[in-house]
Amino acid sequence: MVAVAELISPQEYLEVERKSQIKHEYISGRMIEMAGATRKHNKIVGNVCFVLIGQLRGRSESVYPSDMRVWIPATNSYTYPDVTVAGDETPLDAEEQDILFNPVIIVEVLSPSTENYDRGEKFQSYRTIETLQEYIMIAQDEHRLEHYVRQSDGQWLFTEAISLTETIHLPSIGCDLPLSEVYDKVEISTPEAHHLNSRQ
Repeated sequence: MVAVAELISPQEYLEVERKSQIKHEYISGRMIEMAGATRKHNKIVGNVCFVLIGQLRGRSESVYPSDMRVWIPATNSYTYPDVTVAGDETPLDAEEQDILFNPVIIVEVLSPSTENYDRGEKFQSYRTIETLQEYIMIAQDEHRLEHYVRQSDGQWLFTEAISLTETIHLPSIGCDLPLSEVYDKVEISTPEAHHLNSRQ
C-alpha cells in the first residue's frame, strides 16, 4: 500500500476517489493506494459472496464485494472490505450510494502486503463500528479461516477453521460458511504437494 503524503478531508477524498481509476482507502486524513488482487483472492471473494447471497435470498441483509466503501467515524477512515454484509441501510451519500455505514460482517482475504494491517490497525478500526458483529480473515495460500465474533461484554471470541470439512457458523445472520465452498476452484499448494513434486 502506498500513502499519499498530504492530509486531506473526507470530503476531498471522496471527490478525488470517485474520479480515480485506482482505489484508495482513506486512513486518518491520508489516501492509501490499494494493491491489485490476485486470481486466488478474487476467486475466494467471489465464492464467499456466492455462498452468502444464496443463503440471504429473501432477507433484509445484503452482500457487497469490494466496490462499496465503509465509513468508520471513530478513526476518520474509509475502507474497501473484500466482502461486507450489511442490513437494510441508507447509504451516507444519497446520490452516489457507494458508502455503507452499518456493516454487520466484514471479510478480508489476506495477502503478504496487507496481512499485518488487516490483523492490526485495520481490525482495531473495525472494532469501533457499533453495528459490526463479526470479522473474518481468510488466507489465500493455505486453507485457513479466522473468525471473530463480538460478545455481549464487548470482547471478541476467536475460532479458526483449517480443514475443508469444517464450516463456520455466522450467528449474526444465521448463515454457514463451509470452507469447501470458500475454497472452491482455488488451488492451494499443500506441504504434501510440495513433497510429491520434489520427488518427481
